[in-house]
Amino acid sequence: MTAAEALAVTRLTLTRFRGYEHVRLAPDYRPVALIGPNGAGKTNLLEAVSFLAPGRGLRGAKLAEVQRIGSAPGEGWAVAATVRTPLGPVEIGTGKDAHHEGDRRVVRIDDHPVKGQTALAEHVAVVWLTPQMDRLFLEGSSGRRRFLDRLVFGFDPAHAGRLSRYEHTLRERARLLRDGRFDDGWLSGLEDQMVTTGIAVAAARRDVVQRLRSACARAVGPFPGADLAVEGTVETWLNDGPALAAEDALRDALRAGRRIDSETGGASVGPHKSDLSVRHHAKDMPAALCSTGEQKALLIAIVLANARLLAAERGAAPLLLLDEVAAHLDADRREALFGEILALGSQAWMTGTDAAVFDPLGDDACRFRVEDAHVRPG
Repeated sequence: MTAAEALAVTRLTLTRFRGYEHVRLAPDYRPVALIGPNGAGKTNLLEAVSFLAPGRGLRGAKLAEVQRIGSAPGEGWAVAATVRTPLGPVEIGTGKDAHHEGDRRVVRIDDHPVKGQTALAEHVAVVWLTPQMDRLFLEGSSGRRRFLDRLVFGFDPAHAGRLSRYEHTLRERARLLRDGRFDDGWLSGLEDQMVTTGIAVAAARRDVVQRLRSACARAVGPFPGADLAVEGTVETWLNDGPALAAEDALRDALRAGRRIDSETGGASVGPHKSDLSVRHHAKDMPAALCSTGEQKALLIAIVLANARLLAAERGAAPLLLLDEVAAHLDADRREALFGEILALGSQAWMTGTDAAVFDPLGDDACRFRVEDAHVRPG
């Protein structure tokens, strides 16, 4: 893959975004190192890039939380970018429009408005690691599901739309049950939608994990191999029989669980209850029982395996957003990480307080200094 074919952001413009009133960066295809003190605004730039893909970005923020503090009420915020893809450049614009109420962001692709965010997944794949993810293996399953779904988006752009529809229908059913509205026709219609989209969501996760398993199982340099699996009731049904049988089982379970679900909220069964299981391959040990350093190394190993597989299957590795990741690795793992990024041709956006951390990259990275929400080359 040549630099001109790699997925890369070659222009990034922020308007009233977090601490930035207005800033514009023009990186090339190389990895990007953002260097500056804590609180300077480095992570905000990573978050802006993360909004080029579907979802709430790497912080999971509501749209109102992203708008620059001190902006006039209703001004909105925007992120615009030129993204180089294997099929050519794409212009992406997204943000909160001052004329649109609620927590729904506007998206434009090549200067044409699109309905919803899911179209972004057809052009951009983004995966990130942040310090907040250091406890991914120790806390609840929701974070692991979000991490897995982000990987799935890269292989199956339609997954974003299916997941959004499933979650919307899940909320609608929960609202009816909470209000005591047990209309069988209405609930059956919602449950049919949950069944078709939910089984498709679970099947997509299962398919990607199966494809990733061999790439993750073998260690790469100092990074450990990882054994992956998706676990849950729906996955058990899919493993034991055809998808149609899994659909019937989920439909029956939802119908049988209406009364309990009306009291507890949500639904007691479905892909929203599934979990990503990760084990250290060489030690045959659950990731949750590994050391903090081993857990971070496992996460990096999974992200790199995902990037290698995407590059092989789709012709471009995803954008990698690595917030304060390199600084917390020993020298061997840091150089191995940089070597993998360069070998993949991936445009990784990396933050750090110490410029020396990125010295092994030499001229193979473009650097920006970030101080007090101001950015300059260097």
